[in-house]
Amino acid sequence: MPSGSNHQVAVTGYGSVTALGGDSVTMWEALLEGRSARAPIRSIPLEGCRVTEGAEAVLPDLPGFSKKQISRLSRSSRLLLPAVAEALKQAGLLDEEGRSLLNRLEMCVSTTACGMEKGEEFLRRIWQAETRGNAALLAHYQAQQQIAEIQSNFGFRGPAMIIANACAGGANAIGHGADLIRSGMADIVLAGGYDALCELVYAGFDSLQSLAPEACRPFDRGRNGLMLGEGAAFLVLENLERARRREAPLHALISGYGHTTDCHHLTQPDQEGIPLEKAMGKALDMAGISARDVGYVNAHGTGTPFNDGAEAKAFERVFGRHSTRLSSTKAALGHTLGAAGAIEAVISLLALKSGALPPQINIADPEPLVADALVGPNESTDLRHVMSVNLGFGGSNAALILSKETLI
Repeated sequence: MPSGSNHQVAVTGYGSVTALGGDSVTMWEALLEGRSARAPIRSIPLEGCRVTEGAEAVLPDLPGFSKKQISRLSRSSRLLLPAVAEALKQAGLLDEEGRSLLNRLEMCVSTTACGMEKGEEFLRRIWQAETRGNAALLAHYQAQQQIAEIQSNFGFRGPAMIIANACAGGANAIGHGADLIRSGMADIVLAGGYDALCELVYAGFDSLQSLAPEACRPFDRGRNGLMLGEGAAFLVLENLERARRREAPLHALISGYGHTTDCHHLTQPDQEGIPLEKAMGKALDMAGISARDVGYVNAHGTGTPFNDGAEAKAFERVFGRHSTRLSSTKAALGHTLGAAGAIEAVISLLALKSGALPPQINIADPEPLVADALVGPNESTDLRHVMSVNLGFGGSNAALILSKETLI
């Protein structure tokens, strides 16, 4: 990685909306308390599904929006707009009216389902031979509509890249945004991801029998499935020298990023975890640190037999018996798909800033390879570097390293 602040990427703002809270502070406090958002799902019909619980968010208020305007928004948009607002406000990029101080702002955004419930409503109307308003539903389903709503609501323009790289997409969006800054192609990027619960995705996972009928238990030998969730998270990534000139808050640096594609199986990771190991190695190399320098890893940890087993092997080879701590917050927040990598990057950043570690909940019989590394209740430590990893369908693997700005 090129040295010097001209090539370093700072996080100057972050925001999130999850099933544990409508902002990052509320979510973080709930995570540290060991709470889980698992509850019956009310927002989508689940007749015929084997599992009917998950991590459903309470949609935040949208000040300044009329009821008619809100009715036109997809559930995804209602999750992502407050997350973007929190990130931009924290970075000092909003005026008193909540409009962007920048006329141009590039975006790298991840999603898997876009505004899917609008598409599902469109299909239902077609079946019922209803025609009025269908064009608007179809338009609001597509991901470019959510991008347009971000731009119009906050008043900026600029190119936007949409990454649909399954469950590693959120991390890849942040990594790609950081690469744009490192290469000199951009000096500030809004990067993140979003996904809302929808019938198609939920029924698909239920049909695969991938959903845990009770609690989701990552890295427990008795684990039997994941818990679906929803949410959004965004980070403002900025060239470090630029951020310092404008005296922006410096929360962390994106010091390392690695990604691989293993092509092992459509829905299962390589069972030895070798591609994930390579992605983590690439991130460590970019950051210029060793595995023992990483104090905490936020694992992908879906709670499925194949995923957690592969991750455990990769973590054991990379971190060995070092003091690196490990947990998966999906047991609390659910698997948020295209938003997962972004939400978990925010969680990793909050751990880096505070030294507090989110505990691994729902553990009864931990996987031996990582048993000693799993975070318990009320743990804290002095962190200099943290890592967040994500795996996606189709063999996508991503690793991000966040570091304290004062050490680089």
